[in-house]
Amino acid sequence: MSTRDTILQAARNAYEIEADCIAKMKSTLDEDAFCSAVDMLIHAPKIAATGCGHSGIAAQHFAHLMCCMERPARFISPAEAVHGAIGFLQKDDVMLVISRGGKSSELIPIVELCKEKGIKIISVTENLKSPIAKSSDVVLRITVTRETDKWNAQGTTSTTVCCVLFHALQAAMIEETGFQAAQFAAIHPGGAVGERLSSLLNQKAAL
Repeated sequence: MSTRDTILQAARNAYEIEADCIAKMKSTLDEDAFCSAVDMLIHAPKIAATGCGHSGIAAQHFAHLMCCMERPARFISPAEAVHGAIGFLQKDDVMLVISRGGKSSELIPIVELCKEKGIKIISVTENLKSPIAKSSDVVLRITVTRETDKWNAQGTTSTTVCCVLFHALQAAMIEETGFQAAQFAAIHPGGAVGERLSSLLNQKAAL
């Protein structure tokens, strides 16, 4: 096989692996847990998210999604959490913890601190029997068929399914809260999105 063929086959495989995994996630959605997570996030005074490595990057994306619908949220790194940053959260706030295996040693102390402070915990994990899952108020299970690299080692598919889950949460929260485009336009005036929203709102005002 030529270099070009190898490159393109790897790309096709990556698309197929992730598409298959997302389809499986959709078919195995725990509806009760998902609805509980949506309700918890809607009523949370503040929201934080944490995770290590690729999970940490996904957690940053989740926090930004929450901010985009005017929910006070931030990413807290595992290192900073146990050095004072957990003070961002108080009783009845929500911490979303991402750990595929549910055993990350950096995250378990954070979960324990949250429990002590009365902070509600949503965990995103593949292991329902893990320490983190067992300590959570709500568990959102992810299913990872395999990662996209040939060694099945990089956090690729696992990151994608987390992000898709977060997109689903935000979409559901927008429906449940009635969040409007005009609200988003007010906090996102920049870039092509800001221009499109502004144009859309001006057209509606002219009617």
